[in-house]
Amino acid sequence: MLDIKICRTQEELTKVITRAEYVDFLHEHLDRFRDTKEAINLAIDYAFSNSEGKGGFLLTAHQDGELAGELLMINTGMKYFIPENILVYIAVDAKHRGKGFGSEIIKEAIKHAEGEVKLHVEYDNPAKRLYERVGFESKYAEMRYKRN
Repeated sequence: MLDIKICRTQEELTKVITRAEYVDFLHEHLDRFRDTKEAINLAIDYAFSNSEGKGGFLLTAHQDGELAGELLMINTGMKYFIPENILVYIAVDAKHRGKGFGSEIIKEAIKHAEGEVKLHVEYDNPAKRLYERVGFESKYAEMRYKRN
């Protein structure tokens, strides 16, 4: 059984793991879908912000004392426009995949998120099936305009 901790402040996170270790774990275990460490740090800043319309939480999951997974959820502050929460990152150590840890982590995060939750996933990401099993549905195709 996973030991899951929810962290809503930097102080709470530091009781479990250093911020650098948290960032390094996500950066490593997101594999080819990873963002830069700078982007991960900015998402953490957003989750820990007390500014109006911001906030969220981080989650750590340990198996037998070893870090097995992490999740980062932000609050959008826009419940009337888009879902209130965005699951920004979830990563499970490759040696712990296939054990149901991803589902357990997501379900625990949903319990702590107020309102609806959305996420972005690439069509070829194997985790897409996990998200569907947990209950996520495809509602829209995301389109982006990139400036040169």
